[in-house]
Amino acid sequence: MSAAVLILETQENASHNLIIQRPPAGLSIQGRIKVPGDKSISHRALMLGAIAECETQIQGLLLGEDPRSTANCFRVLGAEISELNTEFVRVKGIGLGNFQEPFDVLNVGNSGTTIRLMLGLLASHPGRFFTVTGDDSLRSRPMSRVVKPLQQMAAEIWGRKGNSLAPLAIQGQALKPIHYHSPIASAQVKSCILLAGLNTEGQTTFTEPALSRDHSERMLRAFGAELSIDPETNSVTVTGNAKLYGQKVIVPGDISSAAFWLVAGAIVPGSDLVVENVGVNPTRTGVLEALSMMGADIELENQREVTGEPVADLRVCSSQLKSCTIAGDIIPRLIDEIPILAVAAAFAQGTTIIRDAAELRVKESDRITVMAQQLNQMGAKVTQLPDGMEITGGTPLMGAEVDSYTDHRIAMSLAIAALNASGTTTIHRAEAAAISYPNFTKTLVEVCR
Repeated sequence: MSAAVLILETQENASHNLIIQRPPAGLSIQGRIKVPGDKSISHRALMLGAIAECETQIQGLLLGEDPRSTANCFRVLGAEISELNTEFVRVKGIGLGNFQEPFDVLNVGNSGTTIRLMLGLLASHPGRFFTVTGDDSLRSRPMSRVVKPLQQMAAEIWGRKGNSLAPLAIQGQALKPIHYHSPIASAQVKSCILLAGLNTEGQTTFTEPALSRDHSERMLRAFGAELSIDPETNSVTVTGNAKLYGQKVIVPGDISSAAFWLVAGAIVPGSDLVVENVGVNPTRTGVLEALSMMGADIELENQREVTGEPVADLRVCSSQLKSCTIAGDIIPRLIDEIPILAVAAAFAQGTTIIRDAAELRVKESDRITVMAQQLNQMGAKVTQLPDGMEITGGTPLMGAEVDSYTDHRIAMSLAIAALNASGTTTIHRAEAAAISYPNFTKTLVEVCR
């Protein structure tokens, strides 16, 4: 039995409260664990498998709500996708350009990745009409970042507030290739345009100000797409009228999920934890670099390559963290990990500054505002910046009533903060963790000693 007391309460509205009570004698984080499959790779494996010819076999797929939304949408569009599980998923693709026109609205749930990437494919299917929506949170998130470049390719897309919010209606067209210079570094925007370019005659090029995660480029090449990459200009070009062929995909553990345990192991005294089989793609390892700057004791063991993606076991031991500045080109490589890095900063000596992360305000929640408010509720010293946070560490945290705002990364970040806070912390709407980490609470109990 864990030294921490964790209680899950179910309310009448199916919301859950996670209650964490650190024992007076403290606790440590120990053991060897595996985290769920990488969410970005899981999405892309399902999508490319669906538009490829022949069969794709996927091992290690993430069983969170977001990949389920992707699978459900592509089933409606005509692909045959077996029941999702971590051991083996079979996808029988329909070939590029062969989507069925659905009888009903496509619902992506809470998954911004699903809608933004799928829009590129839907828009490039001439003569077919699609309507896409999502949950309340998704319908408030900006879609213009992908709609505008698609419209430059001659896409016809309509939506609320100047075609910037879902629900969105798409009349498929024969698109034209473009060279799009993105004002932001975004893997979602890049992937959307590359997927649109797959079914567009000619060459479509995407250039971004800094390199964002490159899972799409790696997987597109593995499935047979013709891509050229210019690392000096952060540009990638795809040649249209491609033929993709089904592959065997092994999904590594998600470094975004591993990040919660890396911070837990770093901030909780006496900890020694190994997180096995984690993807360490260089476009995703900004969190490791940031924690290294903070003085975290993290080692990469058993480094190897699996299905074109670098993988390692990550060992973390407790250490005294120090402040640092997290800004600039590293931000696209750790944007999803900033909530848990804010927790690390709350336990670091000195003042940590996070800048250039305005993107956080349009995630599942306004993560800048929510993390600042909730950590301050626990006694931290966090000041909001327009594009980040200023966090003065070293003040002991106290248990408090906090809220996830139905954001999975907020829920898990607050749970990790609670492990090193005195007293009892109650996290409202903690069920949000299931979006990307269905077994988070179970693992939390297992590693606390």
